Amino acid sequence: MRVRMFTAAAAALALLLTGCASDGDGPDDGKIRLRFQSLAWQQESVAANKELVAEWNAAHPDIQVDYVQGSWDSVHDQLLTSFEGGEAPDIIHDASDDLADFAYGGYLADLTDLLPERLRADIPAHSWETTTFGDGIYGVPFLQEPRLIMANKKILESSGVRIPTPDRPWSWEEFRQVTKELTETMGEGRYAIAWPLKEPVSVSLNLGLSAGGQLFHRGEDGKVTIRFGEADGVVPGTIHDQVNTDHSASRSTLGTGGSDALPGFFGGKYAMVPLGFSYRQQIVQQAPKGFEWIVLPAPAGKDGLAQGVSPQTLSLAEDSPYKKEAARFLDFFLQPRNMVRLARGDWMLPTGTAALADPSLRTPKDGWATGAAVARQLRSAPAQSVRGYAEWKDKVATPAFQEYYSGAIDAVELRRRLVEDGNLVLARYQRS
Repeated sequence: MRVRMFTAAAAALALLLTGCASDGDGPDDGKIRLRFQSLAWQQESVAANKELVAEWNAAHPDIQVDYVQGSWDSVHDQLLTSFEGGEAPDIIHDASDDLADFAYGGYLADLTDLLPERLRADIPAHSWETTTFGDGIYGVPFLQEPRLIMANKKILESSGVRIPTPDRPWSWEEFRQVTKELTETMGEGRYAIAWPLKEPVSVSLNLGLSAGGQLFHRGEDGKVTIRFGEADGVVPGTIHDQVNTDHSASRSTLGTGGSDALPGFFGGKYAMVPLGFSYRQQIVQQAPKGFEWIVLPAPAGKDGLAQGVSPQTLSLAEDSPYKKEAARFLDFFLQPRNMVRLARGDWMLPTGTAALADPSLRTPKDGWATGAAVARQLRSAPAQSVRGYAEWKDKVATPAFQEYYSGAIDAVELRRRLVEDGNLVLARYQRS
């Protein structure tokens, strides 16, 4: 997930608001009051969330939900503080890759016996895998964001390259060749592709699933070790060679975020930019008049268009005295028609099968149909349930991938750091 832009003041306000306990600070009117901390941030998304809360409250006068605004920038530390202080929200919006430590730490409720069968059946098994830790389910995955390629339609069509579709995507080999040829036709100072890789780890691992990469391997004893095989090197190797060998990818965007690449994309400096699906909203809002763009699937490998995702989730606090009532709210909030509203508000894709079939998410306009076609190939991100992943990512993998993509180290050194240094980190989290 990309970093959401909030001011420090907003984050502080969110922390202040979430410090209000649900079992004593509300009015003594005999009603059950649930606090729902939402991380919605886009105007359309916040509106959709608040509208659904209002609809629930109007229909359930004895079970009232209080909307609390949180921030993606500070959610992990804020939740940890609130859990340890006994002041966690009843209903918690987060992402699946942030849940493992909370689930194993006993802070989140096991939803296995709380969720209705309708909701369990509507969301595919591969999505439930993202929130399953041990024998329990600790969140409902409801929104997902694949990475697709935003492309300048005029540049691609005029170049004569084959335009990929979900049914006939580029292979990683063809993708590299296309970017090389395209750059040669664009002229000096322009590139076929820009990779915004300020956060390189999730991009490398999640796209790597298409080539059969996994990196993390769980043994019969339940412990995870890192192995870097040939399949794990396909995607990183392609990006490295585009930057350092073919010069078809811009070096200057490697340390930037997705939004930073958009001005160059609009100006024709880059023909393509791989971005999270929700960036389409920024393109619609910011693109100059007459700018024509299309959404393409990411390249495919031996496992097709498989791609790792860490869905947005809704969880319940273990300490909440009203888990059954909160689960009823989740059932309402995630009805198919409501999932569609939430997905459109966030410009993402719903996990629910019924919601994903909605015609409004299948239209070619703004690339919705391409995203929906890719959705069935989405899988749990490789590091989803790995304890110690956060430290490995920050201290080992991020600097290693950054140096590799810039050309400062070679593939041998990348492998050594990820595996040798990485396994030392994971071992500390898996001691008996």
